[in-house]
This record gives sequence, structure tokens and C-alpha cells, in this order.
Amino acid sequence: MVVIIMGVSGAGKTTVGRTLAAELGWRFIDADDLHPRSNVMKMAAGAPLTDEDRAPWLRKLRDEVARALVQGEDLVMAFSGLKQAYRTLLEELDPTHVRWVFLHAPHEVLARRMSQRQGHFMPASLLESQMAAMELPSRALSVDVTPPPADIVKHIRDELGV
Repeated sequence: MVVIIMGVSGAGKTTVGRTLAAELGWRFIDADDLHPRSNVMKMAAGAPLTDEDRAPWLRKLRDEVARALVQGEDLVMAFSGLKQAYRTLLEELDPTHVRWVFLHAPHEVLARRMSQRQGHFMPASLLESQMAAMELPSRALSVDVTPPPADIVKHIRDELGV
């Protein structure tokens, strides 16, 4: 199974994804780590990415999901998944075994989290563009991330049966 933890920046995708993967003994991938340097530099400068910027990155993510599915490897991936087209690119590989978890919180919670992060390339100023670009998923477990991460992971495990 591939579980993709999605949401805008500051939602806790990496924290929740790492914790979930560790509890399950599954491999974890943070999609941010696969961005080309040009994307990281653009975001660090405060400019939102375009679909054209994201295309090579999305192909890398698709390759990782495909590899896990072919090898029968369980995987947790943290990925913004802002648009349905991005999610479809990954999900269409095997809709039965690719599951989505949408992390969300009120704007003020996300903004506070982003302003408190240290050493992350994504500035808090890009939260607005991410929220504007987010197309709400229709086939995802929707999880409020205001509770502590351990509670969130327990809820995800209970709902997905993993």
C-alpha cells in the first residue's frame, strides 16, 4: 500500500508521515526532497511554482510510487497534492493501493506553524498561494491536524486499518 499524506505547507505532512511510517515499519519519502534545485530556489525566493515547474518533480514522484507498487513495498509519502491532476498522476497507477490522507487546519494554525519553522526553504508568504491552488480532494481521508501528532497518526491508522 502507498499512503500519501497531503496538504498545504505547515499542515504537518512530514511530521505525520514520518511518524506513521516509523510506526508501521514502512519506507518514508518526503516529496520536498525530490524537488529540483531550481524549484527550491524559486520557492525560497518567495515565488510560487507553476505546473511547468512541477512537471519533472511530479514524474519523479510517480516513479517512486510505481517502484513501490511493482516491488510490493509499503510506502508513506508526504506530498502537497494541491491539484487533482497531480493526485491523479500518482493514483492512476493503482487506485486500490494508493490511499490519500488530507491534512488540514485553520489558516491561522498553518501560518503560525510556518512562521515557527527553522531551516525550511518554503517561506510563510507562500501559504496564501498554496491555499488558493488547493483543490479539495474528493477521495481522501480528511484529518484535522490541530491535535497532537500521535493522536493524528492513531486516527489515520484506525481509519485506514493499518
